[in-house]
Amino acid sequence: MVNDEKLFKFNGKFIFIGFGSVGQGFLPLLFRHVEISPQQIRVIAADERGKAQAENLDIPFEVKPLNPENYRQVLDPLLAPGDFLLNVSVNVSSCALIEFCHARGVLYLDTCIEPWAGGYADANRSLSERSNYGLREEALRLREKLGNGPTAMLCHGVNPGLVSHWVKQALLNIANDVGICPQMPRTREQWAKLASLLKVAVIQCAERDTQIIDPPKKIDEFVNTWSIDGFVSEGIQPAELGWGSHEKQMPVDGRRHEYGCDASIYLTQPGVQTQVYGWTPRQGSYRGFLITHSESISLANYLTVKEGGNISYRPTVYYAYHPCDAAVLSIHELNGKCLALQSKTRLAMDDIYDGVDELGVLLMGHAKGVYWYGSVLSIQKARKLAPCNNATSLQVAAGVLGGVVWALNNPRAGIVEPDEVPFDEVQKVAALYLGEMVGQYSDWTPLQGRGVLFEEDLDRSDPWQFKNFRVT
Repeated sequence: MVNDEKLFKFNGKFIFIGFGSVGQGFLPLLFRHVEISPQQIRVIAADERGKAQAENLDIPFEVKPLNPENYRQVLDPLLAPGDFLLNVSVNVSSCALIEFCHARGVLYLDTCIEPWAGGYADANRSLSERSNYGLREEALRLREKLGNGPTAMLCHGVNPGLVSHWVKQALLNIANDVGICPQMPRTREQWAKLASLLKVAVIQCAERDTQIIDPPKKIDEFVNTWSIDGFVSEGIQPAELGWGSHEKQMPVDGRRHEYGCDASIYLTQPGVQTQVYGWTPRQGSYRGFLITHSESISLANYLTVKEGGNISYRPTVYYAYHPCDAAVLSIHELNGKCLALQSKTRLAMDDIYDGVDELGVLLMGHAKGVYWYGSVLSIQKARKLAPCNNATSLQVAAGVLGGVVWALNNPRAGIVEPDEVPFDEVQKVAALYLGEMVGQYSDWTPLQGRGVLFEEDLDRSDPWQFKNFRVT
């Protein structure tokens, strides 16, 4: 069991916006590690999920969906300087809440940059505008507009979030193992130069969730081990990836955004209809979905090296996600319904009877081949570590805890991304709930076993080309 060491004494109000699997899973961690009373906490949610848990702890719970017309009126009486707003909702604009909090001196954290309701599926907006790239650029413009102020931590769950810190740890581990042993990088430029020196060509957020449920998935039911609304929302966005400097050929359906940092591209199809090969230590090779995530863009941008104004190095970065088997079946059914959500949904929690969420970062192309570093957390271990969680939700809640504690200790950092935060400080807190942290090398490449029974269009001269990873 994890000890109950208090990491911060908080005297303000702590407001949850949304209270699904992440909010419910994080609440026990908040009580365990922050000195805070139920009277300081309030939940505002779009529905009654989690209401019983909150009320059992005497935490006020209000069902009040926020929208552009009412959010100021709802939040204004609740928040004062020094308070904390945790946005773990869907369909509530992150940028609107950040600007609101900035004006009132309120700290903020979310796990994803959210638009208002309909923003992910508005056919009147371009694919670029519906992308995470577009949402991130909006947040960065807001940072430029607002300047310094109360800390607003963008996208700090596990992925996005902890994976940015794991990439830094992985770079240090590889450097040490190949005998480079650099001084600890302290700036973006130093981290980017280390990645370049190691010749890391591709970084995957590589996840394989093997949690299994009883009863099994039913027809016309979407099952997942974390937010169904959140997964479907990002799954129907265009697939996105940071686009590396080593790539020879743009995908035929690849597009640049023509504005902003230009660190990534998008494909003209949704992530739930795009598959790529990945690798994890327990599973080995697998096919995952190329789901858009903020870290694909921010890490590619953060690790870019420029010389004379030209890009000399940038890794390809993307998320290769194999969710639990019930969720894979749910995705196939969703795709068969032309991305119309099933009539029933189920968040798998007490009905999980076995399995592991294996979630880490896979760095490829360096002298030792590939290196996976991340969390291996079983459902049994997760239940021992914290109530109200499965393995997936606890990994996210651990990232939220690490981000919240860092923000409390650094309340005037302004708007920050995970890549910009001291990785070791956050890792130390989050690691309490991540099960076994594993680092493992392999000689795997996406070319292994390919083109045997059927000919494939592969680039065998360079295994790290995106065309070799993509399932066609």
